[in-house]
Amino acid sequence: MYKHRIPAILPLIFPSLLWKVKTKENVIYITFDDGPHPDITPKVLEILNQYNAKATFFCVGENVEKYPETFQLILDANHAVGNHTYNHLKGWKTNTVNFAENINKASKIISSSLFRPPYGRITMEQIKSVSKDYKIIMWSVLTRDYEKNLNINKAIKKLCNQTSQGDIVVFHDSRKAEKNMFILLKQMLEFFSKQGYRFEKLC
Repeated sequence: MYKHRIPAILPLIFPSLLWKVKTKENVIYITFDDGPHPDITPKVLEILNQYNAKATFFCVGENVEKYPETFQLILDANHAVGNHTYNHLKGWKTNTVNFAENINKASKIISSSLFRPPYGRITMEQIKSVSKDYKIIMWSVLTRDYEKNLNINKAIKKLCNQTSQGDIVVFHDSRKAEKNMFILLKQMLEFFSKQGYRFEKLC
């Protein structure tokens, strides 16, 4: 049985990373990884606008270079953006120097103090290096929208039952995830809007 919430031990092992926002308010922080995508991201922005929701988009540098107009749409809609490396590097398979250089390359076109490691994979040495210039953002709830055989009805139920105040939720504005992502996003926004929740961007 798949889970959507991260193991409780991870924030204890990596306390310097942001896994969840401490708040007593009904606020959820929706985030998107791997974009921008010229077909998918604009549709995401339209859905968010319908619910007056703000989000944070962790963008891959090479995608920003390919689709600058789409990236600008995110900024124009007053959403937050974050650095997701230039080439979507996996930290565990990249040395710290190359990892830092790749982040720096992305920073030239993504102006942000927020960083999320692709796949959530980052070493202790990389954390020490990256933390000098960025707030490293992880997540407390993973939608699993990228899973090909995801049971969408079970996923919707679990997300609605397991998400709470201050949670950071991960979606993906990518071709691989789009089918599941659009369904999950709409259902989550609808459910929590009716519960009186707001959706805000990270800063």
